[in-house]
Amino acid sequence: MSTRSDHQTVPLSVLLKRELASEKVEKPEIIYGQASQSKKGEDFTLLKTECQRVVGDGVSTYSVFGLFDGHNGSAAAIYSKENLLNNVLAAIPPELSRDEWVAALPRALVAGFVKTDKDFQEKARTSGTTVTFMIIEGWVVTVASVGDSRCILESAEGGLYHLSADHRLECNEEERDRITASGGEVGRLNAGGGAEIGPLRCWPGGLCLSRSIGDMDVGEFIVPVPYVKQVKLSTAGGRLIISSDGVWDALSPEMTFDCCRGMPADAAASQVVKEALHVKGLRDDTTCIVIDIQPPEKVPAAPSAPPKKQGKGVFKSMFRKKPSESSSQVGKEYSEPDLLEELFEEGSAMLADRLDAKYPICNVFKLFMCAVCQIEMKPGEGISIHAGSSSAGKLRPWDGPFLCSSCQEKKEAMEGKRGVMDLDIVVEVTSLSSSTSFAFQEH
Repeated sequence: MSTRSDHQTVPLSVLLKRELASEKVEKPEIIYGQASQSKKGEDFTLLKTECQRVVGDGVSTYSVFGLFDGHNGSAAAIYSKENLLNNVLAAIPPELSRDEWVAALPRALVAGFVKTDKDFQEKARTSGTTVTFMIIEGWVVTVASVGDSRCILESAEGGLYHLSADHRLECNEEERDRITASGGEVGRLNAGGGAEIGPLRCWPGGLCLSRSIGDMDVGEFIVPVPYVKQVKLSTAGGRLIISSDGVWDALSPEMTFDCCRGMPADAAASQVVKEALHVKGLRDDTTCIVIDIQPPEKVPAAPSAPPKKQGKGVFKSMFRKKPSESSSQVGKEYSEPDLLEELFEEGSAMLADRLDAKYPICNVFKLFMCAVCQIEMKPGEGISIHAGSSSAGKLRPWDGPFLCSSCQEKKEAMEGKRGVMDLDIVVEVTSLSSSTSFAFQEH
């Protein structure tokens, strides 16, 4: 996702060790603002700075920002706002060093999202929500997302970077293929007479997203497994904008950053919402969070205009994977970057891919603990997360991670290995030529 072809991916451990070995690098100042205009009252935000955790004899701080854009009611958005952070933190083993804690975040975010979805669905509520969830620790930014709210970074050097994925079926062929392979159907609303209208939707249910939290009435192939991106900023910092689709349906990333350039974070958020409403009007809840990450000495000044931006090619390369390098090779060849754009990136919907602890801290996770809900299990009770996969025959009985029986059922449902529930929600859709009943949700 680099805007420059000569950038290399550098392992997180190399960067953190480089910081510790060099002179003390001051933690950034984080300044934020938010603004919103409500249409349905289903957008909710989480804004927490100076969260603390104990590290050895000291205390480390981190910040959390979240945007929850609900649909079919606000219950899922409210529940996720109140429970997601605790579920993520519960999936991180205690007493980790800073680099271990940051490296554990991508796996913990997946577990936290799935647990939040599972717990909410057990309440038999049919609401759903998109989630864009960010944790900032020092200069490292980790973003997890499901749905169509987006997070975009503008570095101090002027590059634009997507830190979230768009899970709209209309623009994500890979997700359409996954849903049909899992037993769902993808198509537009049939208005009668062969006419198809509106965006692509998942049937049954009619949701136009492929990933969310909640939505138990749609089918469990609408999964809560988030796309996760982790980057490390240079000490020059940057500006992050998290917005619901009410903004991105009206403004391009360039327009969004240009309209609020030079403004402090709170005024910038208000300006983005104002500009979006000017373009399309108030058709949906419209929410914006602006987060400025700056060196402490730059706090009093508003962000200045960046140098000349990269061309359109920046967006073509945003999701391009970079070849991996060994830590020793990178340490010798890599100079201090202005922006490291790929500490971690993964968007697979398969839990076996996302919870398998292949990074160096795999030994810190308890062997007999469910990788999703964190309940302790006796030896022999857990089910390997690889059970049923093509590689399962090559694994030993003690090869984890493991799931409890309840979370294994959830995994199988998400992979289409269990039938989906019957739907009772029917919405009348009337066309000029006929009146026909369809089951669908609008987002």
